[in-house]
Amino acid sequence: MKINARGMQCPLPVIEAKKALKSCPKEEEIEVMVDNEIAVQNLTKMAVQMQIDYRVVSLNEHDFTVTLIRDVTPYLEENEEKLQSIQEEKEVQPLANGILKGCVLVVSSDKMGDGDKELGKQLMKGFLYAQTQLDHLPETIIFYNSGAKLTTEGSDSLEDLKQLQEKGVEIVTCGLCLNYYQLTEKLQVGTITNMYVISEKMAMAKKIIKP
Repeated sequence: MKINARGMQCPLPVIEAKKALKSCPKEEEIEVMVDNEIAVQNLTKMAVQMQIDYRVVSLNEHDFTVTLIRDVTPYLEENEEKLQSIQEEKEVQPLANGILKGCVLVVSSDKMGDGDKELGKQLMKGFLYAQTQLDHLPETIIFYNSGAKLTTEGSDSLEDLKQLQEKGVEIVTCGLCLNYYQLTEKLQVGTITNMYVISEKMAMAKKIIKP
């Protein structure tokens, strides 16, 4: 099966690949054609997460083929059961290390609140520092839009975020946003993700915090 995902914005290549994986016969190869390295990274991360064998062929600077192969039914069924279980639970319970399982902190800006920009940046810096002092920490912090700037070189919050990561907090930043601000090579903490994973994490969260 072949999917032409050239020109598709994140997370469409991943979504189209997942649709194909659900519908294709067992062990059939799926070729996804994309035109940028961010899409390649998103597809290979999805493959690793789903325990799918893959290979990448670079035809030129703007032409790549990612080939996926494996029966993913067990993964998809397990993921659906996990989502249903999470949706049925109402309370967020802290784990032994103080992480609040199912609690997601969403940071969509490098500023906090409306009004003066410099004040907003100071408030965000203070908010992220305050997270390091809490007894209970979010399981995941998602950064997107201008919030992506906070995980990159030059951010005043890097040390606080690195401290949170060391305590077990998962930190992820939107790859499309990093690319838009030309900051992909300047990421200093956490990992790059895509909008499909961001949507999935928010849908499966028991509690979402947005400063």
